[in-house]
Amino acid sequence: MDVYKTLRKPATEILYKEKKSKFFGYAFPLAFESEVKSIIENLRKKHHTANHVCYAWQLGKTEIRYRANDDGEPNNSAGLPIYGQIKSFNVTNVLVAVVRIFGGTKLGVGGLISAYRTAAQLTLEGSEIIEKTIYEQITLDFGYPEMNQVMRIIKQNQLNIIFQQFEIDCRITISVPQSKSKLIAGIFEVLKNVTIQIYKNV
Repeated sequence: MDVYKTLRKPATEILYKEKKSKFFGYAFPLAFESEVKSIIENLRKKHHTANHVCYAWQLGKTEIRYRANDDGEPNNSAGLPIYGQIKSFNVTNVLVAVVRIFGGTKLGVGGLISAYRTAAQLTLEGSEIIEKTIYEQITLDFGYPEMNQVMRIIKQNQLNIIFQQFEIDCRITISVPQSKSKLIAGIFEVLKNVTIQIYKNV
């Protein structure tokens, strides 16, 4: 459960054609929902003659949030087929958009579902998908008498120190893969006078 898939960078634009309609596919790595609006607005500016800019996004590693938008196409004929490809490729923290320029021939709901799904599929196939590890942070607060024991455990377990502060008291923050955080915290818990805080999903 430590690893999730996402995009390294925005995908290269793809073009899929169906009965003279053009479907331009895009995919973007996404960190916050607030980014969606500006990305979609930029696509509307780029394709100012487009009839529809449909999209779906997903955020989260353990607690998933998503949205699918048909942008005026018949209900569930665009956004959900796009989102289905996000799930099929098992990626998250991603936005996939498909811009349609109408070619004069109606596709019908079934045709639209197929076209949007195919455009999203081709877009994700052309994307650089990478794996990232979910880390948690463990902060240790202790006095100088505990210093040697704390540092010994850190060295023995090859733990990654991301912050340290030595003043009247000592504070060290380490970063560990999510699946190992409870185990590592348990090792420190046997030490007296060491306070432990775990910050999840960093």
